[in-house]
Amino acid sequence: MSRHDPRWRERYAAQLGTPEEATGIVEDGDTVYAGIWTSVPTLLCAALAERAGALRRVTVSTGLTPFKWDRPEILEHYRIRTVYAGPHDRLGVRAGRIEYVPLAQWREGELPPGFAADRLDVAMVPISPPDADGYCSFGGAVWLGPTVCRHARKLIGEVHPDFIRTGGDNAVHVSRFARLTECTTAPPPPPVAPRSEETEVAAQVICVLVANEIVRDRCTLQIGIGDVSAALALFLGERHDLGIHTELLPGGVTDLVKQGVVTGKYKAVHPGKVVAAAIAQVPREELDYIDGNPVFEFYDFTHTDDLRHLLRLENFVAVNNALAVDVTGNVASEGHGPAVFSGTGGQAAFAVAASTAAGGSVIVLPSSQLVGDERRSRIVVGHEPGTVVTVHRAFVDHVVTEQGIARLRGKSVRERIGELVSVAHPDFRGELRRDAARTYGIAV
Repeated sequence: MSRHDPRWRERYAAQLGTPEEATGIVEDGDTVYAGIWTSVPTLLCAALAERAGALRRVTVSTGLTPFKWDRPEILEHYRIRTVYAGPHDRLGVRAGRIEYVPLAQWREGELPPGFAADRLDVAMVPISPPDADGYCSFGGAVWLGPTVCRHARKLIGEVHPDFIRTGGDNAVHVSRFARLTECTTAPPPPPVAPRSEETEVAAQVICVLVANEIVRDRCTLQIGIGDVSAALALFLGERHDLGIHTELLPGGVTDLVKQGVVTGKYKAVHPGKVVAAAIAQVPREELDYIDGNPVFEFYDFTHTDDLRHLLRLENFVAVNNALAVDVTGNVASEGHGPAVFSGTGGQAAFAVAASTAAGGSVIVLPSSQLVGDERRSRIVVGHEPGTVVTVHRAFVDHVVTEQGIARLRGKSVRERIGELVSVAHPDFRGELRRDAARTYGIAV
């Protein structure tokens, strides 16, 4: 894998400037892409935010951003759209100050419907310095980089000297960028809610159950973003010839590659390769192992999450998190009631593909949680009014809590209620049975 050109600053001096100079190409009425999660260029976002008042009718599209757009002096002048709410914009979404765009359709190479208001004037993208041939990497955060770089009229690059390089669709030529600015300080950590000790314990039990009872040798895995599934790789050491095709690559997969557990030998799509759109929250030694390693290929989010590709994966197991699951198997992952908490992401596509191709759609969550001093069940009779069903029950094969595995595939509603009550927290099982009988007319 080629390295950075040590003379890149001299060679591309005409494009290189301050963040303020770089964002100067944004004009009135423009739609601007500002990244998703670990691909958010925070220096450029701050510079664009400072221009609020000098610009009119600017639309900013982002997702799970570490930059706080939810400020009166910005919102007075900019329209902010997010495809995935996070700690910095969740309240703004709920109050209507920031627009939430629910997306679950991803077609390779196409801007998702409704994304960026169907038009993209400027894309602000974090990249590595160019190599000797002028190619830059999106580092460990490809996300929508290749797609927006192909569709945007103008590109601004935020250059990060420490970005890794991988195979796949993880490159863009520096000539595509109208402006460049260099980031010499570490970016803020991605917004991630801390896990409680109770969740940590539940996650370990759940991951052991999934690893031992559901994941089989030679299967291909998708592991979703979340406080339970993220630990799964640490419990897969006894499996053989696993494949990885995922959106976010969790920590621990590099060790599985080194141990020969992950080989990708039986993958129908990208055999022999670990495929992802991004990596986050991993130690530097894992990044260094991935850097230039031909086993790892990072692709655009619209490739990794394209249902047409996913349906080709035989023995596909998709493991995703949820906020709550009702007793018939409907999964809520985006919020409680009308209040948005996160977003759809790729969960629906992965669940549909895994259930269709192999009966391997898995939802993981603790059976209960403490809200203040009150314990609440996360297995519910019915979701609150206004709650979005992220994954329809017909595409949920297994629900796993620290209480056990509810096996739902091919089960009637009566059987599903019985299975899900059995993995609820013991304190709530009697109440769930009574409420289920009243709601569905079914006694279990």
